[in-house]
Amino acid sequence: MEGGIHPGTDPSAFRECFSLAWKNPYVLRLAFSAGIGGLLFGYDTGVISGALLYIRDDFKAVDRETVLQESIVSMAVAGAIIGASIGGWMTDRFGRKTSILVADFLFFLGSIIMAAAANPAMLIGGRIFVGIGVGMASMTAPLYISEASPAKIRGALVSTNGFLITGGQFLSYLINLALTKAPGTWRWMLGIAGLPALLQFVLMWLLPESPRWLYRKGREEEAKVILRKIYPSNEVEKEIQDLKASVEKETTKEGSSEKINFIELLKTKTVRRGLIAGVGLQIFQQFVGINTVMYYSPTIVQLAGIASNQTALLLSLVTAGLNALGSIVSIYFIDRTGRKKLLVISLSGVIISLGVLSSVFHETTSHSPAVSRQETARFSNYSCPSYGSARSTDWNCMKCLKASSPDCGFCASGNNKLSPGACLISNSTVKDLCHSDDRLWYTRGCPSKYGWLALIGLALYIIFFSPGMGTVPWIVNSEIYPLRFRGVCGGIAATANWISNLIVAQSFLSLTEAIGTSWTFFIFGVISVNALLFVLVYVPETKGLPIEEVEKMLEERALHFKLWNKRPEPLHKNSSV
Repeated sequence: MEGGIHPGTDPSAFRECFSLAWKNPYVLRLAFSAGIGGLLFGYDTGVISGALLYIRDDFKAVDRETVLQESIVSMAVAGAIIGASIGGWMTDRFGRKTSILVADFLFFLGSIIMAAAANPAMLIGGRIFVGIGVGMASMTAPLYISEASPAKIRGALVSTNGFLITGGQFLSYLINLALTKAPGTWRWMLGIAGLPALLQFVLMWLLPESPRWLYRKGREEEAKVILRKIYPSNEVEKEIQDLKASVEKETTKEGSSEKINFIELLKTKTVRRGLIAGVGLQIFQQFVGINTVMYYSPTIVQLAGIASNQTALLLSLVTAGLNALGSIVSIYFIDRTGRKKLLVISLSGVIISLGVLSSVFHETTSHSPAVSRQETARFSNYSCPSYGSARSTDWNCMKCLKASSPDCGFCASGNNKLSPGACLISNSTVKDLCHSDDRLWYTRGCPSKYGWLALIGLALYIIFFSPGMGTVPWIVNSEIYPLRFRGVCGGIAATANWISNLIVAQSFLSLTEAIGTSWTFFIFGVISVNALLFVLVYVPETKGLPIEEVEKMLEERALHFKLWNKRPEPLHKNSSV
């Protein structure tokens, strides 16, 4: 059916995608221009993790208040909830192209505000503007690509939007690393995001509206002109007829997306079952902890015992690169392995990885270096007041870092960072004094011989998450709903994703402070086990099914744990999707 975002079943689809796109550069131009929205999405997700390290240095209130750190990260997500929730309405009312242009303007405006921020409140305001733009782009960009791509390569081109998201994350870490020595470090990191938004605005201004949207709005001749540029001459007339039949069916059928009654929607068995699977996947995608890694990966690296900002950013660049690589793996295997099997493999690896991370951080906190009164006495004017007034002599690095009023830091031993060190007041003067003695200064994590295992755990987490849980939830949500409900159901699922994202982003640092990093990752592991059970029970295999057959399958489907069961071959193997 026309308009479905659905990859084909042909094993050569991955190669055919690039072959057909290369023969028709116009299609590549459309897909690339809209795909910059995914790049912006990924860049904003990744850039704040590195920028936050330097924002804390410039704004002492941010360094002291965990809630402020979480707010700077999560207010963009709050904005994205607004953007995603109004995105479906705006794309139907004003068009896909117009919605992307509005998203670009908001993203550009937010970038300028963040770069010029004079205080944390102004920075948070800029993050909200950026978030609204990201939320709109997260659902509008893939929709535009799907409706402006030939049916044979539509699925693969839409899947590449996921690669551009992870590519944007990788780019953000690369830029973060390159700007570590630049004056006004974090301002450049956040402000430079306005350039791709400006580029996309110009490119999209010169491109046409989605042909499907034009046809629905009665602008048939404009739609036909665009379709003739997209499709080969021997296929274009058939596509026009399919589009005409699809739009006529959609607009005349009771329950059209423009006249949706939400109560009736939930009473419809196929839609309800589709929403359970689609929304559930989007919620679990966030609650298994992915954006704690993407938003806070440099912080997590420092919690594992890496003191240097630059080293933390460099190691985070590796995780972002693995995330981008995983997206390519997903594009290649999604039509070979199937959606459900890929999800099961992905979640199984995520559970193991989170188990490794939980164990490593438990060992790190349990065996942190002791605090020595002799070492602390070397910095007599700057010793931590809480340590000085304590009668107990069993203080270690972790206890030192938890001291407050004022906050304290750990200055490692000059001979061996795992030997007893000094517990001192945490400020820039003491930090420089510790460094001048060729020691390492810790305020977020403690020296540990297990730190490298935490890095392996992070790498394994990304390697398993990205090809499955990273991309499959978006693909399933593009396939599982009847066409007339696709817009509203997709909007519900995207909004659920961003709300879950906000909850995780806003609570991660508070959780690590309240119960420790080890127990935080343990909780994510338990959630991942539940996600695996959910996939086995509620998520159907939609590989190769036209939308009509997905609807029929949901109508007849009973809940079961079967994973490798065979299902009937599609009724229309060669139907246009």
